[in-house]
Amino acid sequence: MNPTTIANNPSFVVGAIFLGFILLELACGCFRQARGQWRDVAIEVIGSSLLLGLTFPLIFWLCSTLLEHWAPQARDVLVDLPWYAALGLLLLCDDMTQYWWHRLAHRVPWLYALHRAHHSAPYMSIRIAYRNNSFFYLLMPGIWLSAALVYLGLAEVYYVYLIVKMTVIFGAHSSLPWDDRLYRIRALRPLMWLLERTISTPATHSAHHGQNAADGVTHYKGNFGNLLFFWDVLFGTARITRRRPPAFGVENLRPVSWQHELFWPLVRSRQPAKSATPGALGEEAGQ
Repeated sequence: MNPTTIANNPSFVVGAIFLGFILLELACGCFRQARGQWRDVAIEVIGSSLLLGLTFPLIFWLCSTLLEHWAPQARDVLVDLPWYAALGLLLLCDDMTQYWWHRLAHRVPWLYALHRAHHSAPYMSIRIAYRNNSFFYLLMPGIWLSAALVYLGLAEVYYVYLIVKMTVIFGAHSSLPWDDRLYRIRALRPLMWLLERTISTPATHSAHHGQNAADGVTHYKGNFGNLLFFWDVLFGTARITRRRPPAFGVENLRPVSWQHELFWPLVRSRQPAKSATPGALGEEAGQ
């Protein structure tokens, strides 16, 4: 299978790396989370399956089909672009737009409703990497722009870019804190200072998933970066503590069904918000 075929369905690449991290967590005994419930399993299995089995291939197929109809002359027009220019386009059109999409999702209530499932898990794990509402990725601009760039001829660069990006993102969500020991090596301090300001790490991203803003580590209104944490540094939303929150989740989270988290607004929970406190909806949307 050549890179163009793989890039036209990124599920092959993403799924392989995803499986690799699952096996790694299984080997280390930290894939099954002590605080996880059957509803968490349902959200994670269905959400991840929908993304890899439907959303990714659908977006790439639709984008290719529509561009083939409207702009057939544009196919592979960028195929001779130098790799560094192609990489720059992917970083801007995919990773930076994902940063802003993620940031916007923590500001706009209806977008947060599509993203809250990602934060409702009381743990960090590869399991939650694609734990989102089924419409969250379907509406994500970066995936559509990536599909367009592949059509324009950047398939080979996109293939390499995707491997690097997914490895970083999955590593940042994993329950295995690979950065922890590296921080303790004195000779690596300059490198780690640079690295944690360049890419997402378990420490910086776990802070984004923390439950309580008052714990001194949690920063759910920042640390939005996916591949590049540099966007947070550049746009003023970074917090670096090299520590991890004592608890994960969402403050004042209103209980809803797993069907609601996955398929809102098509499905709305009828469960009463018994645990909600005054102002909880506003605080929850702020996360």
